[in-house]
Amino acid sequence: MDDPELEAIRRARMAELRGSAGGGASAAAGMRGGLGVPSGPTGGVDGAGGSEEDKAAQQEEMKRQILTQVLDSEARERLSRIALVKPQKSNAVTDILIQMARSGQIRQRITEEQLILLLDQMEQANPAKEASGKITYTRKKTMDSDDDDWDL
Repeated sequence: MDDPELEAIRRARMAELRGSAGGGASAAAGMRGGLGVPSGPTGGVDGAGGSEEDKAAQQEEMKRQILTQVLDSEARERLSRIALVKPQKSNAVTDILIQMARSGQIRQRITEEQLILLLDQMEQANPAKEASGKITYTRKKTMDSDDDDWDL
């Protein structure tokens, strides 16, 4: 393969990565391509494990960037507090917000009140899951002092 042809392929791949993953992901992919690291079966196990970690890190960074654009500061704080207590619920809300942002349903930044409404809607949609998290107290009946059988 000629060098100009290789450069054209690299530029096309870089443009594709920038379009799908944003600017941060293309820099790491470009460095790997520039060093000539093989991506086939001879690439080795270390390269495959690192790329999966890179992909996961890139996805987390994309999620964080989208949430920064979509949520105002108070809503981000509330979502981070929810993530401390209930990470699954936080992930579900995050996925919904990202899906709404990508589909164009969000036209302005979401406030804390709007986030609370979204959380309430999620709770109403899945009442069985939330009911299992509630705590109920059953108190024992206490004996009156007149009913003591201890002084036989």
